Amino acid sequence: MKKHISTLALCAALVLSSPLAAQHSLNVRDADVRAFIEDAATVTGRTFIIDGRVQGKVSVVTDRPLSRSEYFEVFLSTLRANGLIAVPTANGAYRVQPTDGAASAPGRVGSRGGQNEFVTEVFRLRAIDASTAVETLRPLVSREGSITANRSGNSLVVADYADNIRRIRALIGQIDRDNATTQVITLNHAGAREIAMTLQQLSPAPGGGAEGGGGAPLVSVVAVDSSNSVALRGDAPTVARLTAIARELDARAANGSEIRVIWLDYADAQQLVPVLQMMAGSQGGGGMQPLSAAVAAPAANGAATGGASAPVGGAVALSNGRGQAIITRYEGANAVIISAPVDVQRSLAELVRQLDIRQEQVLVEAIIVEISDRVARELGVQFLIGGKDIPFLVTPFSNVTPNILDIAGGLLANDLDETTTVINGNTVTTSTNSAVGDFLRQNAANRILGARGGYTGFAADIGNNRVLGAIINAVQEDSDSNILSTPSLTVNDNVQGSILFGQEIPVSTGEALSNNFDNAFRTIQRQNVGIELEVKPQINAGNQVKLQIRQEVSSIVGPVSDDFNELIINKREVETTVTVKDREIIALGGLLDDNERRTIQKIPFLGDIPIIGELFKSRGKERTKTNLMVFIRPTILRTAEDAQAIAARRYNYVRAAQIEFNPKSEPSLDAIVRDYMGANIPVAPPAGPNDLVVSPRAMPNSAPLDSMTLPPSQPAQRSGQMPPLPGEQP
Repeated sequence: MKKHISTLALCAALVLSSPLAAQHSLNVRDADVRAFIEDAATVTGRTFIIDGRVQGKVSVVTDRPLSRSEYFEVFLSTLRANGLIAVPTANGAYRVQPTDGAASAPGRVGSRGGQNEFVTEVFRLRAIDASTAVETLRPLVSREGSITANRSGNSLVVADYADNIRRIRALIGQIDRDNATTQVITLNHAGAREIAMTLQQLSPAPGGGAEGGGGAPLVSVVAVDSSNSVALRGDAPTVARLTAIARELDARAANGSEIRVIWLDYADAQQLVPVLQMMAGSQGGGGMQPLSAAVAAPAANGAATGGASAPVGGAVALSNGRGQAIITRYEGANAVIISAPVDVQRSLAELVRQLDIRQEQVLVEAIIVEISDRVARELGVQFLIGGKDIPFLVTPFSNVTPNILDIAGGLLANDLDETTTVINGNTVTTSTNSAVGDFLRQNAANRILGARGGYTGFAADIGNNRVLGAIINAVQEDSDSNILSTPSLTVNDNVQGSILFGQEIPVSTGEALSNNFDNAFRTIQRQNVGIELEVKPQINAGNQVKLQIRQEVSSIVGPVSDDFNELIINKREVETTVTVKDREIIALGGLLDDNERRTIQKIPFLGDIPIIGELFKSRGKERTKTNLMVFIRPTILRTAEDAQAIAARRYNYVRAAQIEFNPKSEPSLDAIVRDYMGANIPVAPPAGPNDLVVSPRAMPNSAPLDSMTLPPSQPAQRSGQMPPLPGEQP
């Protein structure tokens, strides 16, 4: 009996320890969802955090007991069916919440786990585009999930239930395959770019037809100029069909016309023809070169560098007895005509394509500053002692005006014109006007009128027909000058340009007389005087501009002397080659001159006597300081917007000056542009985020000035402060 009881106890223990004891029944009808979650926590041993929005009732019916893992899967499926979700947390617990916003809630990354868990997975694509894949897979994502394309990494980020993630993964594996084929076609007669353009127009789009159905073409076509070939990649049947078309076009080109007309967009045909002739001659293996090929050709769309123009057009002998290539131009239009074999035409046409491009422009601005300060001081005393039949003493100094001899000559002019005659014992004095007297009077008047500063003097009769005269002269002269010139010039890259603001003056180059020393004639030459700027820019890598520049500033000083009327011309010239960065200012040259001159004229011995010797001296002191600087600033104009911004800024500067002169009327510049030229007032393009916009002053009874857009090379000025010096912290 005891043995039987122990056997029953052992069997009971085995039953309790068997897997059947770990199985649980799950049959609930209209149970509160919160109570349902509490039961699940007891059975599965997991912690659940219930969101406050979780409300409602659930019903679950099972036909057999469930293990703990099966119970948990049924629990998650029940939540999913009732619009709820269990989101894993960092500490191993689950947060039960409505499915709204489940895609943005923190969850597990990867599809490991049960099929009802909400997970996030990243799919990296190899063949198809991420944006295209999103449009294909979006309908397959559940209402609670989300799909996003990462274009930079060509990948997809999908947040959804694990079972749906597995289905999306299988589908991506089917569509993410590269089924395209690549074909390279080497052309023997036709040009690669021409064939590629034709194939692109014939390539069908996904919607069907060459005109496309709203998507990218099924085949990509690329022209390879270096090998004169065309590369095709895309749908295999389409690539095969286009390959056949390309080969047929290439074969037909072999029998095509040997005359071709190339219309140029930017280059100058007159400058381009010699280049093509030289290239055709070099391809001919040392054949005959035309006459025009001996002339060095400048830039394709630049200007001629000078000299007589050579004839454009000629025949070039080709190698292997293939005949001649004739290259010329049509003067009525900017076009080049080539008569040559097809392969020669193709190579020359490719050369034309590379040279026929729009040139960039460079605005060269010069600032010429000359500041001069001149100070002159003169002090002198002149004496004259003389009389009839006695020796005379005079101290004329050359550095003072007027000279005492000139005044004395004017006073004695009347005595020279008087004639004394004795008639019947009586002395008769008559006055006449002689040429010498007139000259002395005119000379004295000119010297007195040309006197500077303050002067005084006296003349006294000291008896015995003796006269004493003296003149004291004192002058102080200060003169300052501040000359600022800003010539500017816009020129194409690698093209020389010049601008002149000044006059043409005659300069004598020779003078001759006839055999009888009459009929004198003089030969003259015209010379430019003013401000002249010559520049040839070259745009280099890194926005560096190489400038071959000559800057000249000249002015007329006056004649050499009163007796020699040839002109003296001041001339300041800088001729150099510099390299400067775009929109930067460089000091091209300068002169700092400080010249001081002192003169003392005196009578020997008398002028050395202390104190009294100052009466026998004439002092002069002159000091001239000159500061001359030349600055250059190039600006590269790459686009039409750059040129428009410069034109608007210069226009507004002149317009503002007219407004300041007469604020109550419309600027005449606007009226000329609008009425006479029939054009719009230049307006700066919209400013970028780094551009400085200066608001102009308002103009009464007229539209306000347009905004001036300055280049973004000085960001420190936006705050209204001066830019920092090099090496200084802003």
